[in-house]
Amino acid sequence: MRKNRQTAEKEISILTLDDDPIITSTIQAYFERSGYQVDVENDPYRAIERVRENHYDILLLDFLMSPICGDQVVEEIRKFNREIFIILLTGHKSMAPPIKTIRQLDIQGYYEKSDRFDQLELLVESCVKSIWQIRVIREYQRSLSVVVDGLPAIYSLQNGEHISDGILDLAEKILPSRGSFIIWGDRKEHLKVWMRGDLPPLDYDSFMKEENWRDGDVTEKDGCLACRLTEDGKETAGCLGFFLEKKAWEGKLPFLKILARQVSAAVNNSRLHAYVNEQNEKLTQAYMQTIETLRFVVELKDEETKGHSERVAALAAALAEELGMEKLEVESIRQAGLFHDIGKIDIPDAVLLKPEPLSDEEYAMIRQHPVTGEKLLSTFRPFAHMLPMVRGHHERYDGKGYPDRLAGEEIAMGARIISVADAFDAMVSNRPYRRGFSLDKAVGEIRDGCGGQFDPDVGQAFLSLLERLGREAFVRRFCAHTEEGSGGEER
Repeated sequence: MRKNRQTAEKEISILTLDDDPIITSTIQAYFERSGYQVDVENDPYRAIERVRENHYDILLLDFLMSPICGDQVVEEIRKFNREIFIILLTGHKSMAPPIKTIRQLDIQGYYEKSDRFDQLELLVESCVKSIWQIRVIREYQRSLSVVVDGLPAIYSLQNGEHISDGILDLAEKILPSRGSFIIWGDRKEHLKVWMRGDLPPLDYDSFMKEENWRDGDVTEKDGCLACRLTEDGKETAGCLGFFLEKKAWEGKLPFLKILARQVSAAVNNSRLHAYVNEQNEKLTQAYMQTIETLRFVVELKDEETKGHSERVAALAAALAEELGMEKLEVESIRQAGLFHDIGKIDIPDAVLLKPEPLSDEEYAMIRQHPVTGEKLLSTFRPFAHMLPMVRGHHERYDGKGYPDRLAGEEIAMGARIISVADAFDAMVSNRPYRRGFSLDKAVGEIRDGCGGQFDPDVGQAFLSLLERLGREAFVRRFCAHTEEGSGGEER
C-alpha cells in the first residue's frame, strides 16, 4: 500500500468476518499495517449486530461459515444498510454464489483466498475510491446547503458588527477552526477587523497587499488560510481568515470562494447604499450560480438523469411557445423547468437511486421534493415567479397529484406545462429501476393522459409540436440522449 494514502485510509473502517480466527487475525494485521481501522468477528450473528450498531465502510466476509453462510449474512445486513461496501471471500471460485446473487445483494466483489492479499488489496482500494467520491459529494451538498441557508441572514443585516458575526457564523459551519477573522477597508478609511477565537498576534495590514493574491483568491499566510474579499469584484478590500488545527480545507475551497464573493457583496451593500440596484444584480447572478451548482449536484447523484432538467426546460419552453405565450412567460417557465427537481438534493441516495420498488416511507420522501424545492428557491425574491411551478409540477389535472392535490386551473399554468415535459423526458429516459419508453409509447401515454394526468390543452400542444417539427427533428431536439426501450412509472 502506498504510504502517501495512509492518512485517508485511517478514516476507513473495515469489519472482517470469518469463523476461522486465524484468517480474521491475518487480514486484520495485513490491513492495519496499511493504515486501515480493522475490527474482527468470528460469529456471523454478532457481525450483523455490529454492523447495525456501528459504522463500517467495508465488510470482508467468508462465504462458507457456520451457522449461516456469507450470502445469508449479507441478505440480513442489506435489510437495514445499503451503503456498506461488501467483498465476499471464497476458498475456491467454484464455491462462490451465482453472479445473480452477488448482484441482487449488491456485493462489490469476491476474492479467492490465497497466501497473498494483492487482489484483495486492489478490491479494497477500489471500494475506498468510491467511498471517498460519495463522501465528497455529500460534503458538497452539506456545504452548499449551509451557504444557501445562510445567505438571507447575511444580506438582511446592515450594521458592520452584526454582518461580521453572521459571516463568521456561516464560515465556521463550512470550515470549523480554532480562530477566524474578517478584515475590511479601502483607500478612504482605516481597516476594520473583526476577530473570533484563539488568534495569534497578526499584522493585519499585510493581508491587504496585492502580492498575497497573485495565485488566486485563496492563500496561506502566517499559519492561516485566507480568502480574498473584493470591491466591485476587482480591487482587494479585505479578507476572511481561518486558523486550522490541521489541513482539512482542500475540498472546501470552492465553497469558501462562493462565500467570499457573497461576503464581499454583503459588506459592500451595507456601506454603499447608492449602488443598491447594481449590487442586487450581482447578488442575483451569484445566487443563480449557487443554485445551478446545487442542481448539478442533484444530477451527479445519478448518471442516468444527467441533463434531465435542461431537457425539461427546453421542452417546457417549446410547449409554452406552442401555446402562444409571451416571451417573458416562456422564459419564466424555462427557468422553473431548470430548477423543478432541485428539492431532490434532500433525498438520500439510497432512496433516489434504489432499483427496487420504494416503500411507503421512501415514496413519501420522494413526494416531498416539490415542497423542498419551493422552500429552497423562496429564500431569494427574484425566484418568486418560479415557486408555484416548482411546487406544482407533480400535481395532476384530475386532482390526484401531489403535494396539494390541486386540480384543473387551480394548478399554475407553468406547472401544468412542466408536468408534461417532465413526464415525457422521464418516460423516454432510463432510470435505475427501469428502461426508457419508446417515443411512440411515450407519446401514447401523453395522449391518453390528457384530461387525467395532464391539462388537455398542454397535451394537445405537445402533439401539435411533434407534428409540426416532425418525428426526426423532435427526437433530435428533445430525446436524442436515449434509446428506445420499455419502461414503467415515473417517481
